[in-house]
Amino acid sequence: MADVVLALGSNQGDSAAILQGAVNDLAQVEGLRLTQVSAVYETDPVGGPEQDRYLNAVVLGRTELAPTELLAATQAVEQRWHRVREVRWGPRTLDIDIIAIDDLVLDTDDLVLPHPRAQERGFVLVPWCEVDAGAVLTGFGAVAELVGQVDVTGVRRGDQLLTLRESP
Repeated sequence: MADVVLALGSNQGDSAAILQGAVNDLAQVEGLRLTQVSAVYETDPVGGPEQDRYLNAVVLGRTELAPTELLAATQAVEQRWHRVREVRWGPRTLDIDIIAIDDLVLDTDDLVLPHPRAQERGFVLVPWCEVDAGAVLTGFGAVAELVGQVDVTGVRRGDQLLTLRESP
């Protein structure tokens, strides 16, 4: 089993309900056991076209899936929530990024690990640090230190909490 960090985001539809639904769906993936979920953070969009604010969260888990199998599983959950990939960094109902799998370094056409921009993204680092203050992003260092190196003014902790149900 490997430790996994997933980042979830949504800015179309009922984003809070979509994030909760995504957590529920991920908890049903065979070979993936969710262990922690951050609070929901309201964040300003980063890059891409002008768009509404996002709701983001980070989910920690353990997996026995190969990286490509985990990617397929997360993309299947995105599809259940009607994810459309029309504009790079554009609005979306659901985005699930695999941030890290243990300390695996991988660079394929379909998946790069650790996520190639995680160290720059307050909307990933802040909620990740909330659920694992001692986390380390392979190749970049302690997540708590990385938080201090990025602009987090557009990252605001909300009062919404996601429920983590037991994985099968």
